[in-house]
Amino acid sequence: MDNTTTPHPALQFFRVVRRLLGVWYAFMLTYRFEIMLWMVATALPLIMMGVWIEAGASGLFPDITAVSVARYFLAVFVVRQVTVVWVIYEFEFQVNSGRLSSNLLTPIDPAWRYITMLLGEQGARLPFFVGVVALALLIYPAALRGEDGSGWWLPSLWQLGWFVVLTYAAFTVRFLIQYTVAMLAFWFERASGFDHLIFLVFLFCSGMLFPLEVLPDGMREVLMLTPFPYLLWFPATMLATGDVELMPGLAILAFWMVLLFVLNRMLWRRGLRHYSAMGA
Repeated sequence: MDNTTTPHPALQFFRVVRRLLGVWYAFMLTYRFEIMLWMVATALPLIMMGVWIEAGASGLFPDITAVSVARYFLAVFVVRQVTVVWVIYEFEFQVNSGRLSSNLLTPIDPAWRYITMLLGEQGARLPFFVGVVALALLIYPAALRGEDGSGWWLPSLWQLGWFVVLTYAAFTVRFLIQYTVAMLAFWFERASGFDHLIFLVFLFCSGMLFPLEVLPDGMREVLMLTPFPYLLWFPATMLATGDVELMPGLAILAFWMVLLFVLNRMLWRRGLRHYSAMGA
C-alpha cells in the first residue's frame, strides 16, 4: 500500500515559486555585467540629485534644502532599482515567436515566471546598487550626516518597514501596468510602443525628475489620484522623511492594484482566444 501523501496545492505552489526564484537568480548571475550596465542606465535620479542640490542651495525653492533633495533622490534611486520591470519585452517576444505556447502547457500561470524572473534580477542587481548608493554618500556625505554634521539620516524601524512594503507595492503596480499593456501583444506586433508612451508620463508624474512638493497644491492633489506618484515618490518620501499620508495612499494603491488586475485578467482571457484562433 502506498503511504505517500500528495502535498497541499498551496505548498506545492510555493515550492515551484521557490525553485523558479533559484533558477532565475542563477540565470541572472550569468549576466552580471549586463545588469550593471542596465543599472547605470537607470541612474537618472542621481543626475537629478546633483541638479536639485544646486537648486536647493540657491534658495529658489524655500520649501526644500540641498540635504533634503539629496536624501530624496537617493531614496528614489533605491526604489527605482527594485521597481524596474521589463516583462513587456519578454512577453512580446514570446507571443511573436510562438514560445508562449509551451508556457501555457505548464500548470502554473506564466505571470509567475515573469515575477520570479524580475525578482531574480533584483537579487543579482543588489550588490551593484548598494555600492552605487555607498559611493553617492561618500561623494555627498551631507546627505547622511546633515548640514554641519547635525541631523543624521536615521530612518526609524517604522519608516524602514513601511518603505519595504510601499516599494514592493510600487513594484506590483508597475508590474501590473506593464503586464496589462503587454496583453496588447496578442493584437499588435509591437506592444512595447504603448509602454514607451506610458513611460513618458511616468517620467514627469512619478517624482523621478523633481520632488512633487514643488508642484502647485491643486496639481499635486489631482496627480495623487493616479498610480504614478506611488511608483517612486511615495515610497521614496517615506524613506527620506516619513512625511506621507499613509492610509489614503494605501487605499489608492489598493484601488489601482485591483483595477489593473481585473483589466489584466480580462485582456488575458480574450487574448488567449485570439492567440488560439491564430493557430498558436
